[in-house]
Amino acid sequence: MRPGPHALSATPVAPPSRPGWRDRLLAWRHRLIASPRFQRFAAAFPLTRPTAHRNASALFDLCAGFVYAQVLAACLRLDLFRILADGPLTPDDLARRLDLPPDRALCLLRAAASLGLLTHRRNGRFALGDLGAALLGNPSVAAMVAHHAMLYDDLRDPVALLRGTNGPTRLSGYWAYAGTDDPAGIDAASVESYSALMGASQALVARDILDAYPLDPHAHLLDVGGGEGAFAVEAARSAPRLHVTLFDLPPVAARAERRFAAEGLAGRMTARGGSFHEGLPHGADAVSLVRVIHDHDDGPALALLKAARAALPPGGTLLLAEPMAGTPGAEPVGDAYFGFYLLAMGSGRPRTPGELTGMLREAGFARVREHRTRRPMLVRLLVATAP
Repeated sequence: MRPGPHALSATPVAPPSRPGWRDRLLAWRHRLIASPRFQRFAAAFPLTRPTAHRNASALFDLCAGFVYAQVLAACLRLDLFRILADGPLTPDDLARRLDLPPDRALCLLRAAASLGLLTHRRNGRFALGDLGAALLGNPSVAAMVAHHAMLYDDLRDPVALLRGTNGPTRLSGYWAYAGTDDPAGIDAASVESYSALMGASQALVARDILDAYPLDPHAHLLDVGGGEGAFAVEAARSAPRLHVTLFDLPPVAARAERRFAAEGLAGRMTARGGSFHEGLPHGADAVSLVRVIHDHDDGPALALLKAARAALPPGGTLLLAEPMAGTPGAEPVGDAYFGFYLLAMGSGRPRTPGELTGMLREAGFARVREHRTRRPMLVRLLVATAP
């Protein structure tokens, strides 16, 4: 029922607050920067020219970022970095190897060189750049780039995505557990598409986590949401006396069980299927959540942390590892990339270490500490103790 006039007038409306001097100064600065006349002056004046050029370049990079990403995708699809692994080649040689017309091959080569993926040698040949060489050692990045085709489709109309008017997204269908109220009922065919990608992304950060927090002092690790076992296998190898139990949806756990057997680790590793809504297995003195919490909205995420606390004995340890919002020097990774990725996925959000620490304490944990990882833009690690 709509409120009457008395109900409306009964609610006091606070007068708008006057902007402080910092706000007024900031507004004046932004009006100045927006002025075309000032922009021309700043680009020419020696003291402001470097800053003006950096800002112009950064703004153009934001506009052109999609094209840059597609150049990378083309290089990976054509296996260009592998072709150049043995040494430089001429544009004509590469055109033949890539099965591209010479002029279009040269277009790709120059574009890749401008992005640091290749280097253009003085003799006209092209060689791997530092970024291209790094990608050779990280096949999981190539898997993510190929996977981005779905994300690009979902971001075709970003405003519709933000308003929730774009209908079901491709990512919500891909990550089957994100779009269902009964994750435990997902069949094997539904998990097959994402399990390998999840394993590749975990492998990328597993060593960083284990270097930051060695598991040798623990006897039994429960890896929750561990997928096909990429992190669990690395954990078992890093601590030879550690027993590892992986817990995930039943069809995912079955895939992990097969991997443990293939790796020759079946004697120390087991996989159990189920849903954390029904509780987690007891008996471990450490629980790991690797890239799991940010996949869930606040309510389910807190419920999962409480389930982990209930599964641990007094003095037990929780490892929470994932990319986090507000990471110094990598703010776009957490807030822009993962913010929109999880929005398209339909579940979860990136959180700051402070937000996660608050949730851990609400779930019953104490002594939450961050252990520094080598690549915090990819993964940060919080370690909490059950009192």
